[in-house]
Amino acid sequence: RGEQARPPVPDWILEGGLNRDAPPVAVHVGGCHMAGKRCKGVPRDVALRALAEGVEACGHCRPDAELGFIDG
Repeated sequence: RGEQARPPVPDWILEGGLNRDAPPVAVHVGGCHMAGKRCKGVPRDVALRALAEGVEACGHCRPDAELGFIDG
């Protein structure tokens, strides 16, 4: 029953800073085990915008490669 009630894993995750006013510190692919506890699921366009604004991509799950983001 718990498995049915569990929300789906988001496609993209923004990891927040140390307080709620801090900017995000990393972008992850949904389900990345390296994501911290201060995370929220976001749509693809928000993840791309965060990368474009300089938020770090997780070096483990490589969301920048998954999203096709090229820093330029």
